[in-house]
Amino acid sequence: MANLLSIINPATEALIQEMPVDDKAAVAEKYARARAAQPGWAALPLADRIKPILRFRELLVERVDALAALLTSETGKPITQARNEILAVPGRIDFFVENADRVLSLERVYAEPAGALPGMGSLEEVIGHDPLGVIANISAWNYPYFVGGNVFIPALLMGNAVLYKPSEFATLTGGAIADLLHASGIPQDIFIPVIGSGLTGAALLEQPIDGVFFTGSYATGQKIAIATAPKLIRTQLELGGKDPAYVCADANGAVAAAALADGAFYNNGQSCCAVERIYVHTEVYDEFFEAFLATVRGFKLGDPTDSDTYLGPVSRKPQLSVLAEQVTDALAKGATLCCGGQTLDRPGWYFAPTVLTEVNHTMTVMQEETFGPVIGIQRVASDAEAVALMQDTPYGLTAAVYGTERDRAVDILRQIKTGSAYWNCCDRVSPRLPWSGRGHSGLGTTLSQAGLYTFLQPRAWHLRAG
Repeated sequence: MANLLSIINPATEALIQEMPVDDKAAVAEKYARARAAQPGWAALPLADRIKPILRFRELLVERVDALAALLTSETGKPITQARNEILAVPGRIDFFVENADRVLSLERVYAEPAGALPGMGSLEEVIGHDPLGVIANISAWNYPYFVGGNVFIPALLMGNAVLYKPSEFATLTGGAIADLLHASGIPQDIFIPVIGSGLTGAALLEQPIDGVFFTGSYATGQKIAIATAPKLIRTQLELGGKDPAYVCADANGAVAAAALADGAFYNNGQSCCAVERIYVHTEVYDEFFEAFLATVRGFKLGDPTDSDTYLGPVSRKPQLSVLAEQVTDALAKGATLCCGGQTLDRPGWYFAPTVLTEVNHTMTVMQEETFGPVIGIQRVASDAEAVALMQDTPYGLTAAVYGTERDRAVDILRQIKTGSAYWNCCDRVSPRLPWSGRGHSGLGTTLSQAGLYTFLQPRAWHLRAG
């Protein structure tokens, strides 16, 4: 009897559906199909690969309501935020399509005329690129369209076959993505969903794949890196963060508060680039804190299918314990609880939006990834103190500075080891800019032109006429 994956609605705790899990034999069979089909897909003209991707773009927009409802049902993401995620994907597709030909075009870097060497014909040196081949895309539940699309869209455009393992917490959405791609004209053997949890992912890594692209925790990413090291294949890891923000003495405290409250609590704080630590200069601390707390208290928490809801349930029940433990640890070490701090007594996996002050770096809430609606705010006396605290982390995904002086903000941000730097904004991702992490935040790059080259391997052509 096949193992079954139970899909639970985090807002109601009701069983939505049970699905059979792919065992090792099923994973191996899917790999074999992808390996056999990939050369034919790569041999197609680029225009023939672009056409179904653009059709997929159209279907996302046409079916956004049903897709968003499905995403909300299995992750608890508020319906408005689910729609926002899906409707932002077309812009990323447009970027990838517009830049695909430039990336795949041969680049002549040197030309030597005939006779430059006695008896020799002309010489050209040309850089070309080939697809990796068959890749594994082990995707995430918090932004399955964003995070997954950053991988499978450019991977397909560049000529790869994709074995797509959606998170077990977004399996139905993963299936919907596969159905839309197949309906758009992507061959079923070129994009193949692989269903299951950690054991299925491990079976996928056992296949002779040409690359693995994972989004998730540092702990799991480290295990994947160890498993793939002997294979010497492309391994890209988009991992977590403990992203800091600093509000300078010259900042508008109320404006910064509104932005950072959204940056900390959007999607219930379940974003790798969510703001997880806030440092505020003492000169604007009171103004900032008052506005921040008022903003958080104004967030509507409740039914994620209600278009006015800002905070729904957390997507994973075990995370409730992580959040409670961070709050308990902070209070035991002297923090002040300003709001929230507990699981709500109601059906579903709800945790009240929580703001802690008088925090410090002995507390886990300021050191370990939170990934939920909990934030610590620490007062600082200078830019130098803020920089020292912002750097006190093994993660390096994003960092933000709020203030009126661009040069000052840039100088501060240059001292922070981080893949993305924000001035007067946060929790923002653009298809035109590379998305990468440093330290425990991962390896490799998605988005930008670099995010297309990620799915290619270069070939050096030395071409001498006879």
